[in-house]
Amino acid sequence: MKVAVTGKGGVGKTTVAAFLARCWRDLGREVIAVDADPDANLAGTLGYHGPDIAPLARLKALIQERVGGAEGWGGFLRMNPRVDDIPEQFGIVVDGIRVLVMGTIERGRSGCACPANILLREVLNHLLLTARQCVVVDMEAGVEHLGRGTAESVDAMLVVVEPGWASLQTAGRVAELAGHLGVRNVQAIANKICGGDDAAFIRAHLAGLPLLGSLPFDRELELAARAGSVSGDSPFYREVLRIAQRL
Repeated sequence: MKVAVTGKGGVGKTTVAAFLARCWRDLGREVIAVDADPDANLAGTLGYHGPDIAPLARLKALIQERVGGAEGWGGFLRMNPRVDDIPEQFGIVVDGIRVLVMGTIERGRSGCACPANILLREVLNHLLLTARQCVVVDMEAGVEHLGRGTAESVDAMLVVVEPGWASLQTAGRVAELAGHLGVRNVQAIANKICGGDDAAFIRAHLAGLPLLGSLPFDRELELAARAGSVSGDSPFYREVLRIAQRL
């Protein structure tokens, strides 16, 4: 199972992605969690407290070795570099889940970002097309990391929404873009639900997007998750577990 989790900033998509990875791990599956959000904090949400993780996009020696090319447009580029060993070499294991941080492209004066883009694209291609593990990709709001061939390999794109117009509008745009790229299974997950009115508001304004599940609002949830003290008895965990089993 390969899923991409997206949504407007602040809706809790990283928390949802982290709990989904945990639930699949608890179901006995091998899991790779990919942080493809520029505001990378998936590892921390999973309970990682070690030194900063170097994103792949900043590993210039690795990019030069695998992709080639010089700063700017100069140099020969390998469009299909070897990447199958990268998750094992550069991912870290957090509580039984392998985490890989993609990073963002620093444009500025660094010239053309093509080599880094190629590496990130091919790593995602490998994970979504050939990896035998369950893969959860925590994305930014959109489908920028997915080309057509990669997007078609995602088993599901999960759009996290909260009871507010802005997140629902973002969900509509993501669903439209995902459809253009060939993603056939796009579903919503409602988060921060405080009661029946919140759930009804979301259902009424999803514009036909299927609702996979609803997660309760929990003020202490993220703090507990980052401390590594996630309870399997919490309503939030139980609902994400149900979603993981449905997927």
